[in-house]
Amino acid sequence: MKIEHYIRLGLVAGLVLAHFALIACEEAKEHTAAAVNERDSASMMVSYGVNTLISDSGVIKYKIVTERWDVNTIKNPSRWTFEKGVFFEQFDQKFHVEAYVQADTAWYFDQMKLWKLRGRVRIRNVNGLVYTSEELYWDGLRHELYSNVFSRVVTPERTLQGTCFRSDEHMRHYTVSNSKGSFTTEDMEKDDEQQPTTPGDTTQQQTEPILRPQATKHARTVTTTD
Repeated sequence: MKIEHYIRLGLVAGLVLAHFALIACEEAKEHTAAAVNERDSASMMVSYGVNTLISDSGVIKYKIVTERWDVNTIKNPSRWTFEKGVFFEQFDQKFHVEAYVQADTAWYFDQMKLWKLRGRVRIRNVNGLVYTSEELYWDGLRHELYSNVFSRVVTPERTLQGTCFRSDEHMRHYTVSNSKGSFTTEDMEKDDEQQPTTPGDTTQQQTEPILRPQATKHARTVTTTD
């Protein structure tokens, strides 16, 4: 009698355990992370504390110093992003420093060889020229710099500021439109001899992001419109 009693208790306990096990299996949930909908939002490489040299066609062109460097080849167009700011030196073919460049944020569209610098952009070259603006494009295919926002150029001889800036990438030949500034009498006489008088103020439409303007022939002197 006692043996049969224990057998019945064992069967009841087994049924109860099986019931709870079945409920637990039905309520179990798989813990997974949310899917990434935008595939191009993730960088293929992120580097911190970067201090490196960049070459082009086997020639060292820049030394880049940045806190964070993101490389994304899936975005269209593909790009390098410097969200924490960037500082770099530009070298000539003999590895001499030609200019120092810095900005709060920068993008480099590697397929287009186009730099976009934004936020406290500052350039200083070996000739003592200092350029400042809030936005600047650097076209590596056309070898020129351009900006359609307020820019300021300071040299040992003159100070200029305007809303349209064009220059060769060495900052030797440049033009500033819609501008005002200070000149010496000799500067004005040289300008009058080398080129005709420019008509009154002109306005230009804002260039769309990462689009190149039409090719510009860079003058050897500063052009102003008042």
